[in-house]
Amino acid sequence: MINLAPALSAQSIRVFVTASDPTDRTRLRGLVLDAGHRAVESADDAELVLSDGSGAASDERRIFILAGAEVDQVGSLARDVTPAQLDAALRAAAAGLLVRSPELASPGFDALADGAPEPLLTPREIEVLECIGEGLTNKLIARRLDISLHTVKFHIESLLRKLGATTRAQALALLLERRRSRTIEF
Repeated sequence: MINLAPALSAQSIRVFVTASDPTDRTRLRGLVLDAGHRAVESADDAELVLSDGSGAASDERRIFILAGAEVDQVGSLARDVTPAQLDAALRAAAAGLLVRSPELASPGFDALADGAPEPLLTPREIEVLECIGEGLTNKLIARRLDISLHTVKFHIESLLRKLGATTRAQALALLLERRRSRTIEF
């Protein structure tokens, strides 16, 4: 078995830094270098673009990672990002992931009714819940999703626990109420 982790961590990413203020540009270039990556002179030579957000997407609290000069923003970080955080963010963005600093989360996530974080359901749990909503039995859910009956029961137990429900019907009702309370009508 070949271990690719050391080779991957040794690869530096070519980053073009753009900022309206020369001091910011120098600071961001320094961060890129401190994170172990290469600051290049042209966006054409770069794998990623690091921007201070000057222009249409300007925000004094953030810096942005762009996939290229003509591609959408793939990340936003707090301005006080450390070199280690920037390194992780650049590597994630280069791998095709979206990057967001937790302290810069969308205000919509802060407005939860009970203040507790929303339970994160897996795609399979959502499929199971949709089947429950259609009135399917565990056996029919297993057939439709091509999984075992035991796996269906596992997903249902997980759903009930995550949603704080004691029955399938209550789980559906809680989920529908959460969706309704977060829907904005114009």
